[in-house]
Amino acid sequence: MTASPLRKLGSSDLEVFPLSLGGNVFGWTADESQSFAVLDAYAAAGGNFLDTADSYSAWVDGNSGGESETVIGKWVAARGNRDDVVIATKVSQHPDFPGLTATNIKAAADASLQRLGTDHIDLYYTHFDKTEVPVEEIIGALDELVKAGKVRAIGASNISAARLAESLAFSDREGLARYVALQPQYNLVSRDTYEGELQAVAAREGLAAVPYYALASGFLTGKYRPGATVDSPRAAAGAGKHLETERGQKVLAALDDIAEAHTVPVATVALAWLASRPTVAAPIASARTVAQLPALLGVAELVLTEEETARLTEASA
Repeated sequence: MTASPLRKLGSSDLEVFPLSLGGNVFGWTADESQSFAVLDAYAAAGGNFLDTADSYSAWVDGNSGGESETVIGKWVAARGNRDDVVIATKVSQHPDFPGLTATNIKAAADASLQRLGTDHIDLYYTHFDKTEVPVEEIIGALDELVKAGKVRAIGASNISAARLAESLAFSDREGLARYVALQPQYNLVSRDTYEGELQAVAAREGLAAVPYYALASGFLTGKYRPGATVDSPRAAAGAGKHLETERGQKVLAALDDIAEAHTVPVATVALAWLASRPTVAAPIASARTVAQLPALLGVAELVLTEEETARLTEASA
């Protein structure tokens, strides 16, 4: 038997697969049957960590938000596997439940629970911090959800180091629920979005990082090359711009060499670097199709050498 690849999520009792499957595509670029196929394949490979948000995918014409949670809820009900998966969702951006007032947090959680068809959310993140709301109010509401059994653990996404530290200090002082995870933007071409003060707080306080945009909107899959045309809703906006930077080109060259040495896809190497960084528990990446999954799942098995890690760290500096 090989050792389980599951990693402990911060100070919580949650154990998660080293790749969190992003649910932003469910009900958007992946319809229900495609989403089920991706979820089935991810679970079959040992994956157990699903990431969504109550606002996914309110930005699509005809959608109202909550589509991703609804798809995940239907899949869990159909497979009868609720106890086998760790479901993370988020509050603050749903059109009907905007913000982080105590009233809104509790109402949004109930709406998420209903769509997910479950009585508890494993990990509940504040999606975007709202600095006009005192941390005391936010933590107080989250603590009530934990005490009620509706939420097992709490996390924060898109928050400053100062607000994160203030929140943790309040939790400690009052003996209330405490953030165990942090969801920052972080990848080989976006390091200053996490490294520095935010990472220092996470390390000091024992938080697990679960980075989003782990593949830089697809740039770190290697499919964006000079002159290449990529059919993707995200293509032109995010990924292409990295090709024009010296750092982007250096990173791509290093990824190509290391991927060739291990005979693995470029995306696997990019995720393996991220998964090896201090505080990181599991990068988030999404797949529209089952064919896109193996490159992501490979992160559970690929171990980079110290030299390879150093080369990527240097190329991305």
